[in-house]
Amino acid sequence: MNPTWKDHLVKAGATLADDHAIHFGNPEKELLAAQSGTILTDLSHRGVIGINGEDSQTFLQGQTTNDVRLATDRAQYNSLCTPKGRMLASFLLWRDAGGYFLQLPATLQAGIQKRLTMYVLRSKVKVRDAGDESVRLGVAGMGAEALLQAAIGALPPDLLGVVRHDKGTIIRLGAARFEIVAPLEQGPALWEELSSQSTPAGSACWEWLEIHAGIPVILPQTQEQFTPQMANFEAIGGVSFNKGCYTGQEIVARTQYLGKVKRRLYLAHLGSDSAPQPGDELFGAEPTAGMVVNAQPAPDGGYDLLAVIPTGSVDAGAVRFKTPEGPALHFLPLPYPV
Repeated sequence: MNPTWKDHLVKAGATLADDHAIHFGNPEKELLAAQSGTILTDLSHRGVIGINGEDSQTFLQGQTTNDVRLATDRAQYNSLCTPKGRMLASFLLWRDAGGYFLQLPATLQAGIQKRLTMYVLRSKVKVRDAGDESVRLGVAGMGAEALLQAAIGALPPDLLGVVRHDKGTIIRLGAARFEIVAPLEQGPALWEELSSQSTPAGSACWEWLEIHAGIPVILPQTQEQFTPQMANFEAIGGVSFNKGCYTGQEIVARTQYLGKVKRRLYLAHLGSDSAPQPGDELFGAEPTAGMVVNAQPAPDGGYDLLAVIPTGSVDAGAVRFKTPEGPALHFLPLPYPV
């Protein structure tokens, strides 16, 4: 994290851990604001890999599951897979005139950057850590649109649309959820302006909103566990089936065209005192166990989570946490069709 930005967050009341704001003094109040108010979040818990050079598009096209031939006014969900079609990372991708940006968990950034660098070979491509090149903020809630229009300017009308202003680039992530990528020198003043009409909130609040949006985030505990379809990645537009070859493409395409996916991503609530963690097992009627992908405390108690579970176990009834006799999951509707 840039030292100037770090100092600003501390002065703004942030409690920091692992170079990001985990809360601003009252996690419970912040989570309630994420549920029914308007929040402002520092997104430094996500790293950014920058990729530029005249071969960058061709290079990424051969590595990622989505078609990166997108315009500069669009963002997309995308992922990297192993040759066996298992996800190594999921990320939000956008571009500008200078190149591409891949935003993913900071805990994966160094490893994925190293892996991408290994595949550059003789391509005219540069791969770099771009996390400190900008300030990235999340704004969400019922007052988000009016707040951003007043502070920055016009908003993207469509999901994953991108609009650029002098104060920062705005990416629409949902009906009332936005990311702002601002120049480093603009960050402190922009934070002050936005926080005057919103509740500063820690990273857990943003991740809770991601869970309810049905957006899976691959973490170190879940690398190489899922094909993109298991994680509903084709349902959120993160896979192209006509872009040509990329690492893992044969397996991903075969999964799509040979029949129904037997495991899927589900949204659920768990009423438990034991906090679920990514990688925790779930048990149901099928012999194959499910797995927690992401989980965060829920505003009304317990935990909300995304999990990849055999569809047969969900159809059969109770799916239980950690042991066959553990607490049962209560399933919630995803905001998109599968």
